[in-house]
Amino acid sequence: MLLTRKRRRAVIAGVVTVATAALGIGLSTQFASAQTTLRGAADELGKDIGVAVSYSQLMNNAQYRNIVATEFNSLTAENAMKWDATEPSDGNYTFTQADAIVDFAEDNGQTVHGHTFVWHQQTPSWVQGLSGTAMRAAMVDHINTVANRYEGRVDSWDVVNEVVSDSNGAMRDSFWLRAMGEGYITTAFQTARAADPNADLYINDYSIEADNAKSDRIYTIAQGLVGQGLLDGVGFQSHLILGQVPSTMEANLQRFVDLGLKVRITELDIRIAMPADSSELARQAQDYERVVSICAELADCTGVTVWGLRDGDSWVPGVFPGEGAPLLFNDDYSKKPAYNSVLSALGDGTTEPPTSDPVTTTSPTPGAGCTATLSVQSPWNTGATYAGTVKANQNLSGWTVTWTWPGSERISNAWSFQGNLSGATVTGSNAPYNGTLATGQTTTFGFNITKPDGATASVPTVTCTPA
Repeated sequence: MLLTRKRRRAVIAGVVTVATAALGIGLSTQFASAQTTLRGAADELGKDIGVAVSYSQLMNNAQYRNIVATEFNSLTAENAMKWDATEPSDGNYTFTQADAIVDFAEDNGQTVHGHTFVWHQQTPSWVQGLSGTAMRAAMVDHINTVANRYEGRVDSWDVVNEVVSDSNGAMRDSFWLRAMGEGYITTAFQTARAADPNADLYINDYSIEADNAKSDRIYTIAQGLVGQGLLDGVGFQSHLILGQVPSTMEANLQRFVDLGLKVRITELDIRIAMPADSSELARQAQDYERVVSICAELADCTGVTVWGLRDGDSWVPGVFPGEGAPLLFNDDYSKKPAYNSVLSALGDGTTEPPTSDPVTTTSPTPGAGCTATLSVQSPWNTGATYAGTVKANQNLSGWTVTWTWPGSERISNAWSFQGNLSGATVTGSNAPYNGTLATGQTTTFGFNITKPDGATASVPTVTCTPA
């Protein structure tokens, strides 16, 4: 009997059998403690930590299978659920690879994020040449067939993928758009919603992590779909370059959450110009920690999926010659510094807590217009990530928080608040989207600090004032 959707991975409390029916494999694996695996840490946090998997590796490589089972609680098929793999010719469906991946996930208590129904790539040529009416019929049939097959087994789907171009937020000039107009997006979501009403439906794209023209267009599309009850979440692919995690990423994800949506990092990798040296791998680890921390601290971020297991499994070198090393494991399956930083960001339990109270209520008197709290989330030798919360004790149209650092701490980048942030005395006010609060409501902000002296990150006394 199938386990209930969203509860399948609860079996990690005991011994899980790693098996595939096709191979008859019966490898028993006792999961390590929550403090030593990505999977354990993510389960404690209530998040997905996922990996895009290769069918051939999963079927033929025991070490690959074991790490996928023990380190991750969610799977995405890298290619096996795309249109060219599931319906290579009209009406000729083949599910051998997709079935094997879903079976593996169920055998190992993992959820599945489906990828993808409608994309301008890896769609067979027979679809691309159809007229608008015929293309719509083919789309509806394809989504119905695939979604119906995995109803109750695939928890969420990338319904449409990469629909916005890279320039000025225009719609991508795809065969879908040319044949069906922008309505193809609505048709895809309507069909998917009817085919599996309980699956979470996502729109997925790259280069939308920052607040930019492309993410603005996705935001507009999302607003329309939310208004029709068709969209549950936005997927941020996050194929990033070393040192280029956007400073506005937290605030940008938050604005989609404010639409009532879930957000998910769906295809994370961080590429480096090769050969990568130790300092670059350390910086990559910091970048990974930053991205995963954003999701860990955002209640409506469902999880993070890395796009491949080992560096050698990645798509990056084939598309970006001279770049690589984008993932968490080396080719010999050893863990890279980025692995440890992701474990830390998920809450591995090994980080020393701040010496002072990690949450400091700061209103000068009870009943003041707002109160604020700060907590240290992810400290490291020369810096830390902080989370802040503002609670409205009356209806607010804006708020300001102030404090003075007692030591060398200085904010290096911030999200969801703005103002004079870089000095010893911080005066920060709400962003445009999180200032209006009803009595009892809360909102969040955050920042990274540097602390060159290496001292323990402090939690200063903070004052919150209504605007």
